[in-house]
Amino acid sequence: MRPPIAKAVPHTRTVHEDRTTDPYFWLRDRSDPDTIAYLKAENKYTEALMQVTEKLQEELYQEILGRIVEDDLSVPVKRDNFYYYVRTEQGKAYAIYCRKKGSAAGSEEILLDGNLLAEGQKYLRIGNYAPSQDHRLLAYSIDLEGDENFTTYVKDLETGALLPDRVERSYYSLEWANDNRTFFYTKLDEAMRPFQVWRHELGANEDTLVFQEDDGRFSVSLLRSHSDKYLFIDSSSPVTGETLYLDADRARDAFTVLLTRQQGVEYDAYHHGEHFYIRTNEGAKNFRLMRTPLSAPSKENGEEVIAGREDTLIEGLDAFADHMAISERQRGLTQICVRRMSDGSSYYIDFPEPVYSAGTTGNAEYNTKTLRFAYTSLITSHSVFDFDMETRERELKKQYEVRGGYDPSKYRSERIFAKASDGVEVPISLVYGADMQRDGSHPLLLYGYGAYGASIDPSFNADRFSLIDRGFVYAIAHIRGGEELGKAWHDDGKLMKKKNTFTDFIACAEHLIAEGYTAKERLAIIGGSAGGLLMGAVVNMRPDLFRLVLAKVPFVDNLNTGLDPTLPMTIAEYEEFGNPVEERAAYAYIKSYSPYENVERKAYPAMLVSGGLNDPRVSYWEPAKWVAKLRAMKTNDQILLLKTDMGSGHFGPSGRYAHIREVAFDYAFLLTYR
Repeated sequence: MRPPIAKAVPHTRTVHEDRTTDPYFWLRDRSDPDTIAYLKAENKYTEALMQVTEKLQEELYQEILGRIVEDDLSVPVKRDNFYYYVRTEQGKAYAIYCRKKGSAAGSEEILLDGNLLAEGQKYLRIGNYAPSQDHRLLAYSIDLEGDENFTTYVKDLETGALLPDRVERSYYSLEWANDNRTFFYTKLDEAMRPFQVWRHELGANEDTLVFQEDDGRFSVSLLRSHSDKYLFIDSSSPVTGETLYLDADRARDAFTVLLTRQQGVEYDAYHHGEHFYIRTNEGAKNFRLMRTPLSAPSKENGEEVIAGREDTLIEGLDAFADHMAISERQRGLTQICVRRMSDGSSYYIDFPEPVYSAGTTGNAEYNTKTLRFAYTSLITSHSVFDFDMETRERELKKQYEVRGGYDPSKYRSERIFAKASDGVEVPISLVYGADMQRDGSHPLLLYGYGAYGASIDPSFNADRFSLIDRGFVYAIAHIRGGEELGKAWHDDGKLMKKKNTFTDFIACAEHLIAEGYTAKERLAIIGGSAGGLLMGAVVNMRPDLFRLVLAKVPFVDNLNTGLDPTLPMTIAEYEEFGNPVEERAAYAYIKSYSPYENVERKAYPAMLVSGGLNDPRVSYWEPAKWVAKLRAMKTNDQILLLKTDMGSGHFGPSGRYAHIREVAFDYAFLLTYR
């Protein structure tokens, strides 16, 4: 079957006196029948060429499914006299949200069943899930299209009835006031930016706008202090933050600015006792912790609690009545520091493996000495512990079972370092079979992201063992653009240093080959979204280095997207990638690496590219245009597939079984065309 060929319709743009013709600009028009016809033709072509893998797909699906416990439940989280948890049932695709009263052994009350909400729908995503402070009401939101445009509902948990209150075009964050009849929520603008905070009173005819962020670089979100005494509005851009606060008992009062925004200064706030604790990077690149009195909060009235350190990034904290748990990152690994509030003494929680990931989770109560944290590694399944902050004793509440005969002793995990082109050492986390020989004979799947300061930590994923048990090595390249090694690691992989992200990844690939973990004819790479930008950039730079590419919802037409400030997220990303509209140098630099702009007449590796028709983050046309141009330009006959999900968005199909089907599809591609 011949691949579909997209029509070429020249569209010319002139920016900073640079005239460029884009033959596939027309694919941006979703209303053009030719657009949908082309996407469907590509899907049909992909289906035809992947038909030979159907038996393998089913084998992989059953294998991956066989590792999970289908009837399972999360560790209950105690809030007051209730224990909240989520469970799943065999054969049902979506989670069921439940609670018990009095004890974790009490009778179950189902609050929300995702399977019932999904009946008759092609897609379901639950956004907010927020019980009121008296536990009598539940505010929740759902997205039925995959476009992350949510509708919020309120359920009476005593009667089971839905209240008439309904909020359209809401977003992810929602917080209740302490009166149990008022909640605050965020609302989207036309560019899909959460830019407003509204107050909703149950039964009221109209909601009240309480905050609007007019600067397009900033997005707003809502938070509640661990003490339940304050509500916070965080308005932040990639490099600047501002927090407003409100007494949660005074729902009708106005929010007050805590510290006035200052360009380039990020901060967030926490409440404890008579102080706001503020994590800020003013005067400390990796953040420091200060506090200021509730009675007169200001920088002038602030005192430093924890100084900034060059080798340690403060990522956040959990404030309890007598303790504070501070989440930090050092030498690329997460750690938790427990601090006693009465005397300032502190210690670190020990973790058993050299390469791991750990973080606080499910800490809903303030007056407790118990800290809950999750722990995982590339070979240790997700585990939840309760930790006594006084005695330092830990109790394993649950280690999620891996079925199918999984034995962690049969695998090895390690961290190595590759030397980048400028001499910087880049960490690589690896997992492979214990009998793996470093002779270059093994296929290897290398994952990368490297953007927005997002750290990719080494965590467990049972799906990967379908590859590892077939001889694969799995590796994570902790490249610049993330924040694994602190804020400087992020800064060295953004704006006019963005190419470090790509050269770091190439250096990791070359190092893995040189050390015998794989060979270039056996090297596969994977990345999604901004990691898809990485995929597109490195295959333009070094197409000879990779055998296979999985590009998931890839941000590959980033120059054209950056030139259109009406698109979702574009303005907010100027502080990450640069502003090509107003800055000539930024335009030239982005153009020099943008994957779509730099497709050339040369041989490319085999590729499977995916997109979502309703994706608000990376528009469907980015992967579509890229594949169309690759088809027209590449000089070899390596397989090139485009798979567009016509009913979902950025996160792929919803429901756990559909997700497993997608993983099985991707793995079948890797195993068949390696």
